[in-house]
Amino acid sequence: MANNTIASDYIIIGAGSSGSVIARRLLDAGYSVHVLEAGSADTDPNIHSPQGWPALLTGANDWAVMTTPQKHANNRVLYWPRGKVLGGSSSLNGMIYIRGHRNDYDVWAANGAAGWSWDEVLPLFKRSEDHADGANEFHGEGGPLHVERIINRHPTAQAFVDAAKALGHAETEDFNGSRMTGVGFNHTTTRAGKRASAWQSFMAPLLDHPGLTVTTGALVTRIVVASGRAIAVEYQSADGEHRAAANSEVVLSAGAIGSPQILLLSGIGPKNELQRLGIASVADLPGVGENLHDHLLAGNIYEASQPLAAGKHNLLESQLYAHSKQTDEEAPDLQPLFLHLPYPTDGGAAPAHGYTIAPGIVRPRSRGSLRLASADPTVAPVVDPNILADEYDVEALVDAVEICREIGQQDAFAPFRKSEFSPSGVANRDTLREFVRQVAGTYHHQVGTCKMGIDDLSVVDPELRVHGIAGLRVADASIIPSVPSGNTNAPAIMIGEKAADLILSAATHNSASDETILAATAN
Repeated sequence: MANNTIASDYIIIGAGSSGSVIARRLLDAGYSVHVLEAGSADTDPNIHSPQGWPALLTGANDWAVMTTPQKHANNRVLYWPRGKVLGGSSSLNGMIYIRGHRNDYDVWAANGAAGWSWDEVLPLFKRSEDHADGANEFHGEGGPLHVERIINRHPTAQAFVDAAKALGHAETEDFNGSRMTGVGFNHTTTRAGKRASAWQSFMAPLLDHPGLTVTTGALVTRIVVASGRAIAVEYQSADGEHRAAANSEVVLSAGAIGSPQILLLSGIGPKNELQRLGIASVADLPGVGENLHDHLLAGNIYEASQPLAAGKHNLLESQLYAHSKQTDEEAPDLQPLFLHLPYPTDGGAAPAHGYTIAPGIVRPRSRGSLRLASADPTVAPVVDPNILADEYDVEALVDAVEICREIGQQDAFAPFRKSEFSPSGVANRDTLREFVRQVAGTYHHQVGTCKMGIDDLSVVDPELRVHGIAGLRVADASIIPSVPSGNTNAPAIMIGEKAADLILSAATHNSASDETILAATAN
């Protein structure tokens, strides 16, 4: 182990959507922060172009997670893009700003996550935000994260909205407003024609801050726990092994894949599983790596009659929120997404020119797990989301396919449509069930592997403190008990805001306690 230990008040593992927010708020409060990021600086031009995200997939800034063969999805191995770069997946994603339905958060609170109801988290969403429309009941102004509307609308994205409206779907001006259900154009995390990642939004303006240390290319190997408290982090970089010390807390924000992997490597997780790999148990937490789930997306692809114009926004301009025939809940469970390019969700064939009406489900019931394959931190974990294990997920996704195919046949698409490419000719629910098992893939919204709660499988409490370990919190999408009904970047940023408040509150309390003790001693 190298002797050049760096000590800071706080160590944040992961510079993604949550970690960037936490680092900013702690620096603003006057604390020193050391950010450890396994990836590199966000210098690839495709990161900053709203149209560049397809070129990032499987590249140097992508962890390119591969799942186990999925037994309910024709034994296919799924590819999951995950950001390995400053900004994390907010530097790789489609830039859609969606918070989810208010009921999502009220359910968290009702199940034991005190402080996380919709009315309690809405001010945190608004605090982050600098919305192009200004402040109102649902949006904030003046925050670090710029959010804007789709202005230069692609003609096929407009056709999607028109086609859905022709079928009776109401138009929704703002999916983050008073009504989520309906069809409309997305709001995006962009500013002046560039991606507004969490890192660029929250941290780039503070890179010269004297209290900030940023280490890229830092692969965390374990969190060091002494006498029940997290005190340091060990990591590997190109020049060897290092240790970073935390005077106050270690905050783990490495995402739904990275955070459980690091906990397990640190001896925090199912004791028997760790002992099998020769890892000494520090805290026996059986829920680490459990509860893995993800929104699912399929591909209803059309071949275009001619090459389509290039888009001026994020290639994902419009979408629909609807209810499947499988639910009677208030929150919609379907989120079909329109892309003005062919996007095969199974990595299969696609026409040279086309567009995709992508059926998506956002309230999945299937749950999977993450396990270590090895005690070697450079070996990828075993990731099994167990997709489509619950029949509800299959039937809801088939409902979404049927809705998308109906939209795709409307007159609004006549100027662009040559023929349906996938699922061409498929007409009944039995064949559509087989279709979704063959093409279902990720909606890029993995969550849940360090679940927040008070039950036996929870990993962190509602203040994001890891059960049984002092000075250690997890703050990212891995703490989500059940995935919100929408894209997870905005919720992950909100989690960062909430974590910062919890950390600063604890620091103030500890400082006050210290002053009380000093005063008593002086007397």
